Amino acid sequence: MKVLIFGATGMVGQGVLRECLRAPDVEAVQTVGRTRTGQLDPRLVELIQPDLMDYRALEASLTGFDACFFCLGVSSAGMPESEYTRLTYDLTLAAARTLSRLNPQMTFVYVSGAGTDSTEHGRSMWARVKGRTENALQQLPFKAVYLFRPGVIEPLNGARSKTRSFRLFYALAKPLLPTLRALLPNLIVSTEDMGQAMLAVARHGAAKAVLEVADICALSRTASEPALDLHAG
Repeated sequence: MKVLIFGATGMVGQGVLRECLRAPDVEAVQTVGRTRTGQLDPRLVELIQPDLMDYRALEASLTGFDACFFCLGVSSAGMPESEYTRLTYDLTLAAARTLSRLNPQMTFVYVSGAGTDSTEHGRSMWARVKGRTENALQQLPFKAVYLFRPGVIEPLNGARSKTRSFRLFYALAKPLLPTLRALLPNLIVSTEDMGQAMLAVARHGAAKAVLEVADICALSRTASEPALDLHAG
């Protein structure tokens, strides 16, 4: 399996990249982003792209992939809706439209968020924009599109947020997260779970396209099971 990862330097992306490089059936991983990950592996190719809205010059390097794990994202805190839309909807669709044309047999996995508003008309700005993004992705001609909606994400195995406020939160919350995960299994998911679940849907699909925390955790446990033909449309 050949995998493409967007946002591999972010906290979720770091976890996903780790799981991909540990998977024996992943023969090649290519990251796309503005900076290098710092990882060294013979299967890893890093594509540095300053402009994540325009891929015309890179199309030859974006073909032949079985799956794309799209982990790019920004916090909406203090951001006007127009800018959040540009960095969420516009940026995601710029990549996805190119990839769906170049790789129609690709499985595309998008990291959304718990509480995303599929109606696009709710009061929460970020949830509306995420919902619009999800809806647009499902209209593209990929083999399958899966929308991951994590709640609180526990960073494991050295994964670290690029956002200072998030790093502070995780440093303070770290001693409590294992207990909270046991008490609130439908709220907290780990970066390891995210990576394993993405590999699971890339290998053998899932029964539905929108995957909440409980679904992600269940899928992560099936990552090594034999393939099933359950791709969502």
